[in-house]
Amino acid sequence: MTDEDALDFAIVVYREDDHWEAEMLPVALTSDLHGLIHAMRQQPSISGTIGLVAVGDEFFVALRVIGERVSLFLSDIAASWDWPLAQQALEYLDVPVPDEDELDAILQDEEIALPAGDLSIFADLGLDEMELGALSGDFELLPDEVLSSIAARLGFSEPFERALDSVFG
Repeated sequence: MTDEDALDFAIVVYREDDHWEAEMLPVALTSDLHGLIHAMRQQPSISGTIGLVAVGDEFFVALRVIGERVSLFLSDIAASWDWPLAQQALEYLDVPVPDEDELDAILQDEEIALPAGDLSIFADLGLDEMELGALSGDFELLPDEVLSSIAARLGFSEPFERALDSVFG
């Protein structure tokens, strides 16, 4: 692993015997949404699987796969200009990739993240839309820190951190 992709990771989280488990997925899935969804579907879980992906210090993607249903949240649509996973996420959500002028008009030169997708992705697990929106828009936090915070709020901080430690030490 090079320094460039040291903070790129994908983790699948699932319930097994009433306990949360987390496993790292291949780093190649941080640029392949369909491969990521496929890998998540391979993990048996009664209540579906959660995928958390961080791409450097740029953005994160959260997914939930329950049966055939896939819910997806992208932390910032501007990442779609430079990152295949963000572009694929917008395509999956049927949200057009904005050009720079369109995004400037929306943001009016404010430095805020513009998320896309299902803000209520974790509402049934205790993380409501407002809190997820606030976390994704906090520029003081890196994507891996936001995902760590999400893991803590959803109750799987320990398996999440163990999975990260298994790769990054």
